[in-house]
Amino acid sequence: VQLQASGRALVQSGGSLRLTCVASGSIFSLHGMGWYRQGPGKQRRFVGSITADDSAQYADSVKGRFTISRDNAKNTIYLQMNGLEPEDTAVYYCTARVRTSRRYADANDYWGQGTLVTVSS
Repeated sequence: VQLQASGRALVQSGGSLRLTCVASGSIFSLHGMGWYRQGPGKQRRFVGSITADDSAQYADSVKGRFTISRDNAKNTIYLQMNGLEPEDTAVYYCTARVRTSRRYADANDYWGQGTLVTVSS
């Protein structure tokens, strides 16, 4: 199973950007998916997540600005980021819990390689 994120960009403060992450490989079913980010010199932190039935939750720092959505037919998760601020500069990682067979035990968490978002002031 691989997660491939795209959307790396340099944007100005106040701008918008959409990140995309596509899961591929031996996927029987996709469950929760989400985004984390790691700013310069900081720990990786939760940004938001979405369940298989489209229930989303967000970190307080991005509520009202970021929106997560998913397309189950395409094994894809999106992160729409509006009102970007320099503090949003980070490498963004997507993650997904993937079941690779009918066995419930065959479910693991996978991570994408990260995509850099830089917001200039």
